[in-house]
Amino acid sequence: MACRYIFTIAILAALLAAPSARAQSAGDATGTWLTQAGDARVRVSKCGSGICGVIVGLKTPIDPATGKPQVDDKNPNPALRKRPVIGLPLFNGMHPTGPSKWSGQIYNADDGSTYASNVSVTGPGTLRVEGCVGALCGGETWTRAGR
Repeated sequence: MACRYIFTIAILAALLAAPSARAQSAGDATGTWLTQAGDARVRVSKCGSGICGVIVGLKTPIDPATGKPQVDDKNPNPALRKRPVIGLPLFNGMHPTGPSKWSGQIYNADDGSTYASNVSVTGPGTLRVEGCVGALCGGETWTRAGR
């Protein structure tokens, strides 16, 4: 599947080099994160009082079926189906809900859907990303990407 290289969180979504974990405070989510499967890198940055996440790299950036960069071909909006996966915004409306915790929505390019999501810094080099579809929730742990 063309967008299989984003992460899946119980059918959910998904992380270029940033400062090392030592340069970040323990509860700071900003920086670049590697998905649990290691197939995508997401840059997390501050957006107002919350955070934003954008895909900045893929393990397999070229779609083997087309020989072209992977695109958001599962998006329900036909006008967005040709946008590149690299540069794709993942987190939307992520607002703080506690120390080192945010809630909002996450986009899944694997199925073109948006889900309720929680993100929390669980250690100096780990970020827990969870999403829910109704009462069904799942998640994975991302690691801070090196330089």
